[in-house]
Amino acid sequence: MSGQLSLGQQGRFVTFEGGERTGKSTQIAALAERLRAAGRDVVTSREPGGTRLGERLREALFEGDSPAPQAELLIFAAARAQLVHELIRPALDRGTVMLCDRFADSTVAYQQYGRGLDPALVASVNAAATGGLVPTLTVLLDMPPDEARRRDDEQTDYIEREESAFHDRVREGYLALARDEPDRWATFDAGLPVETLTEQIWKRLAPLLP
Repeated sequence: MSGQLSLGQQGRFVTFEGGERTGKSTQIAALAERLRAAGRDVVTSREPGGTRLGERLREALFEGDSPAPQAELLIFAAARAQLVHELIRPALDRGTVMLCDRFADSTVAYQQYGRGLDPALVASVNAAATGGLVPTLTVLLDMPPDEARRRDDEQTDYIEREESAFHDRVREGYLALARDEPDRWATFDAGLPVETLTEQIWKRLAPLLP
């Protein structure tokens, strides 16, 4: 794929995917700390966000009502395009390990599987937003949505307030993506103790580091 990050380059691009409340941010923080302790240059970010424009789009998106599915798709894509241009590619060019909470696969899971948007449309928008950039490794933190919801009953944005069937479709989308690209994806049980999960992810990530 055009723009794919090869292991011959110094930088490593690791994305974390999964449904709501599966612990992505917790694992990113723990792994970033371990990488820095090992002397690695690390940058972390999230989607949507990570840049001034991205954070403003995030605020507009999550502080309002549910947008039309096509509008939602394009807002996420705009934030992603800015993140790739302003933060991700420069970090990878410097040889940095880039850890990102969500990337283009989230759009496939949420907007294609969850919302039912046309796969060709989603693929086209993702290609434009990423410039063909593909993660070195994608960590999927998997958990049944009903179980994840019991971790915290508070529903803070319109996506978390979606019906159970929507979140089930999102999970199915993630599992399908992981099956289709087993070399890039690594699936973990998000219900494991935090420290155990961090250790398992580290064992998968460490061999990919330069």
